[in-house]
Amino acid sequence: MGDVLAGSNAVWEFDADAVLIRYERGMRNSKLLQTLGRRRVPYEALAGVELGPGRRGTVVLRALPRRGADPLMEAAKGQLKEAADPYRLVLPAERELLAEYYAEELLSAIGAAGGGSDAEPAPRHLVEVPSAPQSFKAYDGKASFDGDTVSFRWFWTGASTAKWKAGDQHFPVAELSGVDWRSPEMLGGHLRLLPRDADGHHAGNPDDDPATVVFGLGYGLVHESLPLAAAVVAAVQRAARTRPALDRDGYSRAADVDDMSG
Repeated sequence: MGDVLAGSNAVWEFDADAVLIRYERGMRNSKLLQTLGRRRVPYEALAGVELGPGRRGTVVLRALPRRGADPLMEAAKGQLKEAADPYRLVLPAERELLAEYYAEELLSAIGAAGGGSDAEPAPRHLVEVPSAPQSFKAYDGKASFDGDTVSFRWFWTGASTAKWKAGDQHFPVAELSGVDWRSPEMLGGHLRLLPRDADGHHAGNPDDDPATVVFGLGYGLVHESLPLAAAVVAAVQRAARTRPALDRDGYSRAADVDDMSG
């Protein structure tokens, strides 16, 4: 398409195979979106388009992310406030006809790229997230991610006795299955790392779990903690995709091939 559509919160540029989104800065705009800065969203990563009325004389054009395509949305799990949604474009109501035109064009491009509402979940992440290194301060410790390992360094002013006894923690992404991010804007906000051998069961109280940092007033803010969580989600998938397949006995097939060749 090659066109540009500018809204009050973002600017969308329609490229041949993706929509390039630049988020506007300003006191009224989401800090999360300002942290993201720019995103390239392939049409293949989208499931559809919505157009509807917004607040105070606006219309909202929203692209619908395809399940499994965006590690940021995977980590957020529907907890983002409307203003922080990276797939919304807010336009003046008088531009509704123009928005309808682009909605139709975008829907056509999504279908041609293999996305759309009938598409299967994406086989891999298709949208990039902010890369490592990243870090933020939680209430009870500092979380950092260097691209390979997530580290928690406890604060004596906030960490529980259980965490102090456990000591500072280091988690290679190869040993993780994902993250459980609970927004700091909700009661009980935290970032919990999920080990591969946890069988889907979470540990107990986040205050005492050494695989969890807890948020609090001014700690673990969305624009600080969610990008790190998303970066970990993306790294976990990359590690899983490069991990050798295991046979039924638990041995690496790659290792067996090496043994045979020796």
